[in-house]
Amino acid sequence: MESPNPQHAQTSMALAMLVELCAQESPSGKESGILKPLLPMLERLGAAVEVREPVRGRCNVLATWGEPKVLFSTHLDTVPPFLPVRVEGNRVYGRGACDAKGQIVAQLLAIETLLAQGKTGFAWLGVAGEETDSLGAQDALRWRDRFLQCRALINGEPTELKLGTGQRGLESVVLCCKGQAAHSGSPELGRSAILDLFSWIQSIQARPGPVDPQLGPEVWNLGTIQGGEAVNVVPAHAEARILARTVPGTTFWESLMGFQPEGASVESILSEPWDRYPEIPGFEHAPMPFGSDAPRLRKLIPDQTVVLAGPGSIRVAHTDDEHIDLEDLTAGIELNLRLASHFMEDQP
Repeated sequence: MESPNPQHAQTSMALAMLVELCAQESPSGKESGILKPLLPMLERLGAAVEVREPVRGRCNVLATWGEPKVLFSTHLDTVPPFLPVRVEGNRVYGRGACDAKGQIVAQLLAIETLLAQGKTGFAWLGVAGEETDSLGAQDALRWRDRFLQCRALINGEPTELKLGTGQRGLESVVLCCKGQAAHSGSPELGRSAILDLFSWIQSIQARPGPVDPQLGPEVWNLGTIQGGEAVNVVPAHAEARILARTVPGTTFWESLMGFQPEGASVESILSEPWDRYPEIPGFEHAPMPFGSDAPRLRKLIPDQTVVLAGPGSIRVAHTDDEHIDLEDLTAGIELNLRLASHFMEDQP
């Protein structure tokens, strides 16, 4: 009789965990939904667990095994809309498959292996709001005194198994224009807020942004735009939401304010700095085109050592085709094991 294949058993466990997590909705603002499948997983691993709700319906989860030398982290929330989980061959589809419920699975199964090896001294942190307001990352700093001996943060995001050398910053803003309502038959008596907004956006678009040799070009996306009341009324109000990915030497705010129409306003919703991360010998590295909670969460670590890494690709995150391959997921478990071992070794 053949002995069970440990790798096959781990892959089967990874699949079961990921399907269970992805079947549970936990969009930004309603992260507590994930507790139903997550808490039994942590209990099975013998963790000491603490749950905080900075706002009703939203949660951070901290699990510890001894005094942490290594802290794993990722986010509990997903972007909308919810996508039902399905398995096709060796691929799991669903909202959060790679961003970031796949990260949870890869990290927890790495911890399980460490425990089986008789090791201790690590923690796992799941935070709310990475996709929107970073509420969880900010609130998690309340736990800073738990990590006084911690050597590194391993923050899970879909990096294609590479270690991020840095990430662009993030600026989320709302542009508002005010016009003057008038009958559409006499548009000269009013002023179109929508046309003012279009002109503003076109001017921003025409101005080239900086390019960082490591992080790449500064880019921005016009996510939503709305305005007006009716087709036969000159619109008196219009607004747009813009998300910029900024780099050192950013000109984003200069462009916004330089072309701002009379009576218009800019509201900042979320601002995150660009950041750079250390390279570790023996691991593949690459700059990341997206933002994460790593710049905030690294403050939990006394010397702020941070690694941004995980299985899956950002190219399919936030899409209707979000997925992760099981081979990639199991490679993510191994990557997390290697990283933890690197930082848990006694330094000379």
